[in-house]
Amino acid sequence: MKAICAAILLAIGGLGGPAFAQDKNKAPSADRPLLATFCDAANIKNSACTRARRYPGGKRCDVKLRPDRYSGKFLADGTTLLVVNYQSNCEPHATDFGGSVIFAQKDGVPIFEGYQPGFQVNDCVVVARNANQDRLICITGHMGQGEVESGVAEMVFTRDFSRTIHPSLNFFVTGDDTIGAYGSNVVECKATSKYFGFDKLGAGPARDTVAVEIAHADKDTIETACKKGFPRPEETFGELGDGEAYVPQGYEKKGRFVIDLTTSKAVPEADFAKP
Repeated sequence: MKAICAAILLAIGGLGGPAFAQDKNKAPSADRPLLATFCDAANIKNSACTRARRYPGGKRCDVKLRPDRYSGKFLADGTTLLVVNYQSNCEPHATDFGGSVIFAQKDGVPIFEGYQPGFQVNDCVVVARNANQDRLICITGHMGQGEVESGVAEMVFTRDFSRTIHPSLNFFVTGDDTIGAYGSNVVECKATSKYFGFDKLGAGPARDTVAVEIAHADKDTIETACKKGFPRPEETFGELGDGEAYVPQGYEKKGRFVIDLTTSKAVPEADFAKP
């Protein structure tokens, strides 16, 4: 299939940790101490700031904090961070109409560390890197014109010389779902497997692992597709490339896999403990 330019949609997330007590059903007033770190009191309305200070680009923007958030010792020095989803009318579809606000904590008080348009906390799990640092592992997604590129990645936080915090993504596995773009998922006949999407991320059965449900085509599925053993999708868009075949919706396989965060290798959960 011909590549399609994708607008970026990052989805990163989870539940709050003990350092910042979080409750997705909490009253909006619980967000006021967070909002006060970047918003004048007169501009705070429930969980929203009508005019956020120091917004990227110097724009006059609103920021509404969302329930999705996650906390942990994500910096190398052990500093506890809280990453909170927000929405803003200043952000376009390319950044999912918002991003995340990053806070640090000192003596129980939240400290504003900056906005990160496009990064959102929706599906994450925290695992220990060592005794002093945590890792934030997330399902991420990029979407454009119906094609979804997703993956499981670590959100890595670093400070630069000016003490500004910067997040980046370190991918372990990636997938590509083209049902919305082409009417069906597509595989290359020379491949032995392909991932389409990820769901239900959780802690793994051993240290430095996570577990996730993966929609995929294994070797048998690809061989069946390439021998035209599946029904042709009811409606498709575009043309297959040489050596490509359709895996219609519903004919992919779904299973729980364990991802080794050291090697980036994903294996079926049932096979993880086998020698």
